[in-house]
Amino acid sequence: MAPARPATTMPRPHDDRPHPRRIAVVGGGPGGLYTAALLKRLAPDREVTVWERGAPDDTFGFGVVLSDETLGGIEHADPVVYEALKRDFVHWDDIDIVHRNTRQTSGGHRFAALGRRRLLEILYDRCHGLGVDLRPRTGAPPPDRLTETHDLVVAADGVRSATREAHRDVFRPHVTAHRCRYIWLAADFAFDAFRFEIAETEHGVMQLHGYPYAADASTVIVEMREEVWRAVGFDALDEAESTARCAKIFAAALGGRPLRANKSAWTTFRTVVNERWSHGNLVLLGDAAHTAHFSIGSGTKLAVEDALALAACLQEQPTLAAALAAYEEERRPVVASTQRAAKASLEWFEDLDRYLDQPPRQFAFNLLTRSRRVTHDNLRLRDAEFTGSVEREFGCPPGTPPMFTPLRLRGLTLRNRVVVSPMDMYSATDGVPGDFHLVHLGARALGGAGLVMTEMVCVSPEGRITPGCAGLYTGRQGEAWRRITDFVHAEAPGTAIGVQLGHSGRKGSTRLMWEGMDEPLPDGNWPLVAPSPLPYKPGSQTPRELSRARLTDVREQFAAAGGRAARAGFDLLELHCAHGYLLSGFLSPLTNHRTDAYGGSPEKRLRYPLEVFDAVREVWPAERPMTVRVSATDWAEGGTGAEEAVAIARAFAAHGADAVDVSTGQVVAGERPEFGRSYQTPYADRIRHEAGVPVIAVGAISSWDDVNSLILAGRTDLCALARPHLYDPHWTLHAAAEQGYDGPGAVWPAPYRAGSRPPRTGRTDAPGPRLTLHERDQDA
Repeated sequence: MAPARPATTMPRPHDDRPHPRRIAVVGGGPGGLYTAALLKRLAPDREVTVWERGAPDDTFGFGVVLSDETLGGIEHADPVVYEALKRDFVHWDDIDIVHRNTRQTSGGHRFAALGRRRLLEILYDRCHGLGVDLRPRTGAPPPDRLTETHDLVVAADGVRSATREAHRDVFRPHVTAHRCRYIWLAADFAFDAFRFEIAETEHGVMQLHGYPYAADASTVIVEMREEVWRAVGFDALDEAESTARCAKIFAAALGGRPLRANKSAWTTFRTVVNERWSHGNLVLLGDAAHTAHFSIGSGTKLAVEDALALAACLQEQPTLAAALAAYEEERRPVVASTQRAAKASLEWFEDLDRYLDQPPRQFAFNLLTRSRRVTHDNLRLRDAEFTGSVEREFGCPPGTPPMFTPLRLRGLTLRNRVVVSPMDMYSATDGVPGDFHLVHLGARALGGAGLVMTEMVCVSPEGRITPGCAGLYTGRQGEAWRRITDFVHAEAPGTAIGVQLGHSGRKGSTRLMWEGMDEPLPDGNWPLVAPSPLPYKPGSQTPRELSRARLTDVREQFAAAGGRAARAGFDLLELHCAHGYLLSGFLSPLTNHRTDAYGGSPEKRLRYPLEVFDAVREVWPAERPMTVRVSATDWAEGGTGAEEAVAIARAFAAHGADAVDVSTGQVVAGERPEFGRSYQTPYADRIRHEAGVPVIAVGAISSWDDVNSLILAGRTDLCALARPHLYDPHWTLHAAAEQGYDGPGAVWPAPYRAGSRPPRTGRTDAPGPRLTLHERDQDA
């Protein structure tokens, strides 16, 4: 017998016609079956074979939820399948959230579901009718043999895909296990809504996710943290015992009725991400390529949409290679977005106990908006009554969006929750802010934000990032800033202006951003200091480690700048301890390698930033608030993480910080951030609830809908936006106008009031058609 070919061998060169004739599908789940049906329907002369190890009706789950968008794609591609599905769908609109014996109901959500077994029957019947070669209870041949004997091999064999694993060095899968255990069960009655029920037990918090999938049946998923699962003793129970125990815990939700199992086992969800989706004539689809947590109901949806996209690309592209590349290019961003939403949702449930003490309606709103895909505006359109009740509980006056409610920090009351985030302008001369800064900050103050922040203002010439950075280390600079604060207070009354003080540390002496961000100056460099002598990146200047004497000098520079800031008339002062600048450098173990009293343990790394904070707080007026910006994660292995960030926030709050401005990253050059919509806000959320301190959320918050959602859900107290304010200095006033709000939280300057409504861009009163010609009129 010939030796087996190495798994990493490239599949043989194959006939790269635009429409492969001989197709193998590995996996008989919804994704694999629907792919087979589509490909056979589009070219009846194709030979399509589906291998499935299980029986046709084998399934671990019970119900499947599909969106209107997915159903629309199915209807367009295969009306026969759509009509069969439509006959079996159950529909409902409501979501019930039950917590501490209180039920909150939100309507207008439009769900459609059917049994997973029925879905498989429909797809099997369709494949059989089209002539697909179905081979249930039959393992597929090895992947290398399939790629030799077929033009296209579709790996739809699930999260543990053996086909993918045979070429894992090419697909490079990343599989992440999460912290909750869950089990799929069913109840022999139909819930009248999508139901989330929270159980607080002596062992910890558990949750039930339930929804109908037939007139007389519902899916029930029970989920809890691993440590709770073990404390209850589920690890020692068999399937029947686990099912009975779950029914007892959630007896109220079930009306005392039992649950049933179907090969049900406790498991942990695993998120699958692959760096590549195709290899020669082998392509991944569905859970083999990607997974998304069941709490957003996207597993079957994604697989079906993959099938639709793959079939379309095979029809449209001139070669198989081009088709597989187009399929991945089309689907990857959609899947990545869904996985970000799913990650946010699963982490919300993992940390459910964080929110248990929220008011009932806010808790429900928080749950509904957990993925950041459903927003305040979405819910208001779906169920205005429910959303209005949440707003009233929060304290919104009638007609006032959450973002336009006031917030008090010490002696300062902000009239709304919008902050113009600190943005370095690199436009000062010798550290002196000029006309550009007056216009830049003045325009944004006139634009309606509750708080306008300066860029990072440096406490010494050596503490600048670039030669264009502003400072507060001379009296002349203080006078220039006074000119700007006077303008804001006189011309934009009600808007507060804050200053952010910082020192560049090892990230200084670099070019202006548009000339080469973080690149050293070609000449005129100044010496750098840092906690440890570590350059920011290859080619960067190596800083000197701060001595005890220099630590004192820099602390006094911060205090002196704080005194100038107070005399310059700033309403709020923020200490910059983020983004890898000097004080951030002390906090991160990646940048602080000291062995003295200022390095080592988290408490020692905190010592110097807290000393600086105390020195500034001592000179800063007692009635004015002081905040601190931190990087809640370094996005790098071995760096600061979310848990340590909570401890850092607690420490600053104990020393008098009135709020924590929660950013992330920019500490080390090799970071790997997970970008996405509002991607930094979960860190603010955690600090707010676990450290018990007000927070400012930042990071890809781009819409007023995002701001309203985050504020109303209790994930943050303020939202700081940067780029949106560069695009539109009047972003806050325009947000008010677009929401029909005209109140004290967003006051238009008198000279601008005529522009408080968007101008018309064209006629909207064109006459409609007056005569309709019917077929009988035409025949006449």
